Amino acid sequence: MSQEQVNNPLHGITLERIVKELHDYYGWDQLAYHININCFSNNPTIKSSLKFLRKTDWARKKVEKLYLRMIEEMKG
Repeated sequence: MSQEQVNNPLHGITLERIVKELHDYYGWDQLAYHININCFSNNPTIKSSLKFLRKTDWARKKVEKLYLRMIEEMKG
């Protein structure tokens, strides 16, 4: 593992896993509430969300930030 990845909590976690876990935890409605993007509010699917997020860096960063917050909430 490279030095810059040692403290990266997202290292080794795929975007698909992040979106699936967020969907399981929040559901589409709450995801759209937390991150106001069409791929979560307008006919959402995992596939369409991944397609958008892979092309849109700012949206992917918001999703990653929400994922980290979800992990912290789950720890209690």
